[in-house]
Amino acid sequence: MSVFFSAFDQVMSVMHLSYLMLGVVIGLVVGIIPGLGGIAGMSLLLPFIYGMDPSVGLGMLMGLVAVVPTGDTFTSVLMGIPGSSSSQATVMDGFPLAKKGQAARALSAAFLSSMMGGVVGAIVLSVFILVARPVVLSFSSAELFMLTLLGLSVVASLSGGSIFKGLAACGIGLLVGTIGGAPATGDFRFTFDIDYLYDGIPLIVVGLGIFALPEIVSLLIRNKAIASEGNELGQGLGQGIKDVFKNLPLVGRSSFFGSLVGAIPGLGGSVVDWMTYSFAMSMSKDKSQFGNGEIKGVIAPESANNACSCGSMVPTILFGVPGSGSAAVFLGGMLLLGIQPGVSMVTTHLDLTYTIIWSLALANIIGALLCIFLTRPISLLTYIKFSVLAPIILTLILFAAYQATRSLGDFVALGGIALLGVMMKSANWPRPAFLIGFVLSAGAENYFFQSIQFYGDSWFSRPGVQIIGLLIVCGLFLPPLFKYLKKKKGDSNTPEPAVAHYSADIWIAMVFLLTGVVFAYQIWDEQMLTQAFPMMAIGLVVFSAAFVIYDFMKNRGLIASTTEVRQGLVYVAGFFVMSYLYFEIGFLVTTFVFTLLFIYFFAKGGVVKSLSISVGLLTFLIVMGRVMSVDYPEGLLDPYVLSVVNLI
Repeated sequence: MSVFFSAFDQVMSVMHLSYLMLGVVIGLVVGIIPGLGGIAGMSLLLPFIYGMDPSVGLGMLMGLVAVVPTGDTFTSVLMGIPGSSSSQATVMDGFPLAKKGQAARALSAAFLSSMMGGVVGAIVLSVFILVARPVVLSFSSAELFMLTLLGLSVVASLSGGSIFKGLAACGIGLLVGTIGGAPATGDFRFTFDIDYLYDGIPLIVVGLGIFALPEIVSLLIRNKAIASEGNELGQGLGQGIKDVFKNLPLVGRSSFFGSLVGAIPGLGGSVVDWMTYSFAMSMSKDKSQFGNGEIKGVIAPESANNACSCGSMVPTILFGVPGSGSAAVFLGGMLLLGIQPGVSMVTTHLDLTYTIIWSLALANIIGALLCIFLTRPISLLTYIKFSVLAPIILTLILFAAYQATRSLGDFVALGGIALLGVMMKSANWPRPAFLIGFVLSAGAENYFFQSIQFYGDSWFSRPGVQIIGLLIVCGLFLPPLFKYLKKKKGDSNTPEPAVAHYSADIWIAMVFLLTGVVFAYQIWDEQMLTQAFPMMAIGLVVFSAAFVIYDFMKNRGLIASTTEVRQGLVYVAGFFVMSYLYFEIGFLVTTFVFTLLFIYFFAKGGVVKSLSISVGLLTFLIVMGRVMSVDYPEGLLDPYVLSVVNLI
């Protein structure tokens, strides 16, 4: 218990609270922008935690991840636009309440129930730590390797409409994660004699490329404001708080359920909010108001999705298996801070584990209180046109990516992965599966070799390994089997399959298949220890991509539109041009000119607004460069700008 309370003292320090608050504020803004989400937000934060005290860095990340499900409530209630996948069910009754002039009631109820859900989730997480500690300590590298495979298989099977798409995405993520030096032999793999690849592709670049840039591109294609029009807040802040206290049992049940579901890799907030919404409806005596402005339809999902964020930390911290895409980036953040998840988190780093728990609880409380007391000014952010925000966010993405290795390779890799991200997003391929595969690649390969080194061929005969292996088989084959049986029985309640994007599917599958073949050729002559793990990933990619192609051949008459894909690729091509200009003309000058022209012509922001934002962004970059000792690409013109700045 002394560790528990010493962690609380650490959390309450001025330094920790300051960074926690910064993370909370960023998380609220990220949550308000529909589609951006916690993964992109956390990827943006990663460069800033380099060199930080681990507890402070973790507090900042926790501040962000805890409140994204709170901030996304604004657009869900006021505009009927889910800020993220975890707030879709909130729209069902939150938006009708807003149309009745009770938006303030819906928002205050949502914020208070989010806070309670987050606190309950933190308590459940702390109980899990105590209960699971002896189990974690009994695991060897063999069981941890199988747990990694279990997490990948669950994520792959649950994260999309097709299990083969999920497996292929996981496999390609694992394969990209093997680029660079082999941990067992030190041999370099898949570098193609490119210096940038010898150290592997940084997590920051992968996270931003696969999530953040495709979301920016998607929002630009739609070319709409966050909200062109919305509902007034109205009255009823106090009534919403009373509603929550009147439905405390529902809050408790939804929070506890959300925590448990969050602990299962692959499910996450997009599932739990609908499950708790259905649960609230089934338990209600009067179901007629659901969908027309029933406050219970807001309280249940909002309690659950914040608790779900806490629950996703259970497998992440204890086993190094992220429960969601955000947890995968958080896992990368832990590694950047020099913290290895797993056994050490319940032994030598138990203080950091409790710091995470306290930070989660505190961030939920602070975030909810900020939203309740600043509802009106924060809601104004939803009326800012996205085209005004786009150059700012894009600059932040580039700034963050450039911190990875500070070379042109960061931008090239970012653009290349963004190409893949745009295609996968448009075709509904599971991008979290790719990211989680990438993050787990190094750990899985290490566990794999340690298992062989310690136990030889007998590692697979260990009881724990066999039990987890059985769970993997069940996880992969039971969901398709149940789906098939339901379809055979003609169950009318069987949900419709996801919309298929066959023409995009075939291109992605062929790219994956070709990548697998090229990588196999590259590593074919390497020694066994160097090629063993990549060959496993290649086998997974080739096998899964081949099945996707086979499925395409069966349904080749169903061709979906690829307009968005083509537009997205054009935007990414523009990004490559911008990247080239950053190095030829200068990062600062290019950013200033691009922002000025973009806001003036594309966002039609006027001279004053365009100049103000451009100068503000330029000032931010100069200040951050000084604070973080960053040398931007100078090109031809930046030296003149910097010489003027040095005179001031």
